[in-house]
Amino acid sequence: MLLIKCPYCEEERPELEFRNAGEAHLVRANPIIEQSDDDFAGFLYFRQNPKGLQFERWRHIHGCGRFFNAVRDSVSDKFLTVYKAGEPRPNVEALLSQTGAPSELAAEPATKRVPRAKQVEV
Repeated sequence: MLLIKCPYCEEERPELEFRNAGEAHLVRANPIIEQSDDDFAGFLYFRQNPKGLQFERWRHIHGCGRFFNAVRDSVSDKFLTVYKAGEPRPNVEALLSQTGAPSELAAEPATKRVPRAKQVEV
């Protein structure tokens, strides 16, 4: 069973107490009314899913109920670090050198999401 440390409770708890809330550090463009439908759909629905390190939001639903961010290696499913919501991204190169993890560095979040290809009737 995977153990996740909540940065607020400061305890390692089983993964069953947590829920993944998707990609972290997403920023909505202002003003939203001026965005095209495709741009807004890209922000709302499309996410990166790189192999390697990912910045994710998690929620401790069966504990304090608070959201926090984590750096997780999607290959080994290992959490490199967790940090409170609102804190800046940690230095990933420093984390990798401390842990010795051989994982590739995930790409920075894209500023514009590419929508999926439209289906064409044949």
